[in-house]
Amino acid sequence: MVSLTRGQLAKQLNITTEAIRFYEQQNLIEPLRADNGYRQYDQHCIDKLKFILHAKEVGLSLSDIQELLSIQIEPDQHTCQEVKDITQAKLRDIELRITQLQHMHNALKVINERCCGGAHSAEHCTILTALTQTQPEEA
Repeated sequence: MVSLTRGQLAKQLNITTEAIRFYEQQNLIEPLRADNGYRQYDQHCIDKLKFILHAKEVGLSLSDIQELLSIQIEPDQHTCQEVKDITQAKLRDIELRITQLQHMHNALKVINERCCGGAHSAEHCTILTALTQTQPEEA
């Protein structure tokens, strides 16, 4: 049976001990206690932490992860649709953010291209002028 200390687990998963402590405080993982009182992380806990880290990598929030973990505990009480609804909502959030970032990129590109970038005074800099306008220009 695998049993790691917090430090060993952090090293194995390339995360900080503080991150592990945080997930414990959020009740996402619950280590076992050795006779000496030290926390011990068994394979179940390691697998759960890997799940959490992967879910974070794809952009899921802690509340999404908590919900998925609760579904994973009793999968026969839930449907794949419930799981998909969580990831579908995150996809919509990401797509919206991509759209917002694209608008920001386009607007910044327009005002950046209008500036000569010369070594003279910024008194009449087109970037500063554009940023003081009431309504941002559309690209």
